[in-house]
Amino acid sequence: MTQQDPHAMHANLLFNPQGKDEVEVRTIIKGSTTGLFNLNAVKYPWAKSLYQVMIGNFWVPEKVSGLKDDARMFHTDLTVEEQRAYKGILSFLIFLDSIQTVNLPHFSDFITSPEVNLILAIQAYQESIHSQSYATILESVVDSHERDEIYYFFRNDPILLERNKYIGQIYQDFIDTPSDANFFRGIVANFLLESLYFYNGFAFFDTLVDHMKMPATGRMIAYIRRDELTHITIFANIIKEIKREFPAIYDEKLILEMMDTAVAQEIEWSTHILGNRIPGINGQTTREYTRWLADQRLGMLGIAPLYKEAITNPYKHLERLQDPNSDKSNFFESTVVNYTQSTSMNGSWEF
Repeated sequence: MTQQDPHAMHANLLFNPQGKDEVEVRTIIKGSTTGLFNLNAVKYPWAKSLYQVMIGNFWVPEKVSGLKDDARMFHTDLTVEEQRAYKGILSFLIFLDSIQTVNLPHFSDFITSPEVNLILAIQAYQESIHSQSYATILESVVDSHERDEIYYFFRNDPILLERNKYIGQIYQDFIDTPSDANFFRGIVANFLLESLYFYNGFAFFDTLVDHMKMPATGRMIAYIRRDELTHITIFANIIKEIKREFPAIYDEKLILEMMDTAVAQEIEWSTHILGNRIPGINGQTTREYTRWLADQRLGMLGIAPLYKEAITNPYKHLERLQDPNSDKSNFFESTVVNYTQSTSMNGSWEF
């Protein structure tokens, strides 16, 4: 008789009449689900609250105006270095949202909480909207013969290829071998992708806007970033629930190792694609910002800073950027701070 691997994970059955998914026995993973979405009985109130935020963030790229002006600016106002960075960063962002759209259901299949499955489904929808956003930007701003070059930038850029392969392989490892260790590694990779990998690219577009360039692209990125902040919160809470319910699976050493690797990759890629001839951004600010941001993200998990010297954000102009739906809240920083005030223990959200 073949002995089953105690560390293997099994996808949820589509319908399981013998399932036990009452709140008192519900767990974030490894539960026995019926397959029903009983959203009146909720164990994780942070997920129910986050649903309201995500639904309230609904937007579509076709409603963002001004891209025709960006097309003119791209050819007349951007330097050659800024054009290269614009295209290369879009390529990386396209990859990140593409792989999230396709891969999120693989992880959701192993989440045994319907309220968390619900917000993961909304996240997958939002990632597909982001992909359409990039398509809208490319259709409006760059010449048609450049679009495939941007989508497949990795084919001629070995640094980007290695970045894409790294995150892709982590996800593929879990798909091929759904074990406890591969699941947790994949969840941490999701957190790093959402919380770190996008943000030097976002900072580049913000810097262009601060110099009165490409404002419509900047607005599109602002909407995408607003969504990504909720996605960070999803995976931060999943990681914290695993720590609470399955401490044997939780691995803080792995989180720190993967964060350090992600920071090194992000600095290498950003320095490579941004160069040193873009006003407001250079190799030093990239290093300072990436390490500062990494420590902010670790704080969301209740983990001490990894880079204790990185105590300030060098991009002060980011603090002036506002949430498109508010003239009061600081979109970049205070939204993350507010999200981290949520607690999975009592479900309260403080805004």
